[in-house]
Amino acid sequence: MEEALRLDTVSKVYGRGGGAVAALREVTAGIPRGCFTAVMGPSGSGKSTFLHCAAGLDIPTSGTVRLGGTELSGLNETELTELRRRRVGFVFQAFNLVPSLTVEQNITLPLRLARTRADRAWLDEVVARVGLADRAGHRPAQLSGGQQQRVAIARALVTRPEVVFGDEPTGALDTMTAREVLALLREAVDAMGQTVVMVTHDPLAAAYADTVLFLADGRIADAMDAPTGDGVAARMTRLGAWK
Repeated sequence: MEEALRLDTVSKVYGRGGGAVAALREVTAGIPRGCFTAVMGPSGSGKSTFLHCAAGLDIPTSGTVRLGGTELSGLNETELTELRRRRVGFVFQAFNLVPSLTVEQNITLPLRLARTRADRAWLDEVVARVGLADRAGHRPAQLSGGQQQRVAIARALVTRPEVVFGDEPTGALDTMTAREVLALLREAVDAMGQTVVMVTHDPLAAAYADTVLFLADGRIADAMDAPTGDGVAARMTRLGAWK
């Protein structure tokens, strides 16, 4: 299967000398196009560093990251910024919406930053899919937390990115709303062919993915296809015992 994202022997070390901390240790992973991949691990296992290096938000100390056919280590900061705007979508735990902008303006913000006109038909489809067609003129303060995260997902999808990265996207939501958001990400994969990589600490959230990668001490310790909540929880319990 074609890969949307590839990490080869990626290591990330913060600090120098005796105070150096290895957040990632020679991680190799391929993320298939059109699949939903969850990344889990105990606190301090390197989950966020994995996501940041994969998304071009941080530069590995060694190893290579390829997004589609582009090796990120060959890009300067301006080129990386351009790549993130056009080819990557982000959904964070904090919704990161601009309070003064409407729902539609928040969704199209990446396009405006990239000086690209919105494809009206695609924008309307994305807004409809996330269930916000009747909220397009509202501002974030007029929305529930779940609705704000739907705006964030639509904003991530509107550029037709090669990969959408989610960093604990349901961490600030109640259980019912979290399920709705996860179902929306699942639909983006199944109905729209999107590639999603999500960092989470929640086994039930990970169960929405096609594959779960388990990190421990900066390395990929295990992987699970067709995950279930109970299966992921059991695997996480073992990982916690290794730490």
